[in-house]
Amino acid sequence: MTSRIPISSRRHIAAAALLIAAVLSATACTGGQPPPGVTVSSGPASSSGSATPTPTPTPTPTASYKPADASGRAQNVPVPVLPEAAKAETKEGLEAFARYWFELLSYGYETGDTSRLVAITSTECRSCEKAKTVITGWHADGRWLVGGRTQTPSVSTTFRADTQGNYQVAIQVSQSAISYFNPDGTMYRSTPKPDDTGNLMLAQYKGGSWYVNNIQPIVG
Repeated sequence: MTSRIPISSRRHIAAAALLIAAVLSATACTGGQPPPGVTVSSGPASSSGSATPTPTPTPTPTASYKPADASGRAQNVPVPVLPEAAKAETKEGLEAFARYWFELLSYGYETGDTSRLVAITSTECRSCEKAKTVITGWHADGRWLVGGRTQTPSVSTTFRADTQGNYQVAIQVSQSAISYFNPDGTMYRSTPKPDDTGNLMLAQYKGGSWYVNNIQPIVG
């Protein structure tokens, strides 16, 4: 993951994605109609005193998640939710936050939406800006990405702040292969799954929440 640069070419964007250690609502309703087979009487009750049955409300189906494929973009991608634990200024809170950050990165690769990620990340994080450039560039003008989902098998911190208030978090990142699709549905190129990488996150707790100042590869 490296610095922010503009998209100069698709080749440049695709190559940049390999350096990123990291890196998804339609609903249906029945319009208030009763379920099939249920008759609702609008007249008064009969002289026998029997009650008019109340129709059972039809539940609103939940749209199902569909990952991106060669036919188009991902649909109904669940939005990552910040865990309660990640709100605390504790060792467990910082580790939960680090996992959440990479869930947002993965969400960005699937949807092109980096707004939540940007809100908790410094623009001085060069690799973060590079990831944003790749994601937004390949979800613009009808393009889309397949793959790129990110997981964090290992997250750990000693929870010791430096003189500037930064806490270090060591994160093992695993990202799936990525395919790049043009607006006409043709595949521009495909990259294999990269090796898992180690990354060091520098995060700070300020204003009652965690904030990422930098993320860089662990070398050696």
